[in-house]
Amino acid sequence: MAAAFGLLYLLVALGLDRYGQRAVSGHYDAIVVAGCRVMASGRPSPALAQRVRRAVALYEDGRAETLVFTGGVGDHPPSEASAAADFAEELGVPRHAMVLEERSTSTDENARFAHEAIGDGRVLVVTSAYHVFRCERVFGRYFDAVDGAGALEAFSPRTRGALREVFATVAYALLGRL
Repeated sequence: MAAAFGLLYLLVALGLDRYGQRAVSGHYDAIVVAGCRVMASGRPSPALAQRVRRAVALYEDGRAETLVFTGGVGDHPPSEASAAADFAEELGVPRHAMVLEERSTSTDENARFAHEAIGDGRVLVVTSAYHVFRCERVFGRYFDAVDGAGALEAFSPRTRGALREVFATVAYALLGRL
């Protein structure tokens, strides 16, 4: 029984990661980057850097004229939004195309505070591939229309994240946040 549960859990985790790898099309009012950890150096974590790279590529592809970076200060300053915006600027995005939401500490707050910052509209949320399913549903509570785009990390951290995401998705569902 335990082996069957473990296998089911693993398959759901892999399914969440695969779901987030879908192709993106269309135009959006904004591209929102879900917050993620900042390193002690003040630089984006590898996961946050991958999210920013994916968002910048979508921005350069003309998917939206505005990038919204979310996330407050976690274990290390600066805020996740600020570290992401600095990195995006290094990648060539002009500051006038960015909106920073620097208070949030959760996916739900990312969505709520991003909505407060930019209002209603059609948004494309960029996050780790395994996190797209939950992000689309949480952001859908605040925005008119939401699609997700997954950023791919290295396999090992992505696997750990996907396994953790199964629990987070169930918890959000039980709390009525999906």
